[in-house]
Amino acid sequence: MRIKPVALGGIAIAGAAGLLAGSQTWISFMLEGTHSLETVTGHDVNAALSPVSIAIVAAALALTIAGPVFRRVLGALVALLGVGAAALSIGVLANPVAALSGRVTELTGITGANGGAAVTWHQTAVWAYVSVAAGALALVLGATVVVTAARWTAGGRKYDAAARAETAGGGPDRISDWDALSEGGDPTASD
Repeated sequence: MRIKPVALGGIAIAGAAGLLAGSQTWISFMLEGTHSLETVTGHDVNAALSPVSIAIVAAALALTIAGPVFRRVLGALVALLGVGAAALSIGVLANPVAALSGRVTELTGITGANGGAAVTWHQTAVWAYVSVAAGALALVLGATVVVTAARWTAGGRKYDAAARAETAGGGPDRISDWDALSEGGDPTASD
């Protein structure tokens, strides 16, 4: 099994899962004196989730054409972004009432600890855990990229400066063949 496609696909999936999880309801709650159910999404409780998830997806795309050294840098970046995504999500899971403070203030006008006291019931949805898992997956795959980056195949001849220089100084290539045809010559004829 080739590690490059698995790592690239996994990193892209981790970023997409983080974006999806952040757009879903993370916490449902009720306030004192009301009987209406309020909800907040992951992006509502932590606005940094979207940029972190988008950066993970962007890194997966950049890894497709990166050279060996830049692959390691991007792998380390993906690992750090994964730690960040997981930490942001764990912070919400550790204290969901504190994460609700902005929404509670918006609904009641009560700020600080008094706002938290107004929450009579809350429940955390599975999407917060999905975000933690996406961050952990990005961490593992980023570390895998750092370790295995030297063994990955190159992006192809069009990204390789040495191959372009070889073609320019060496024999004919497709462009010079077309030029020869334009000038009335036969590119297949031997010199």
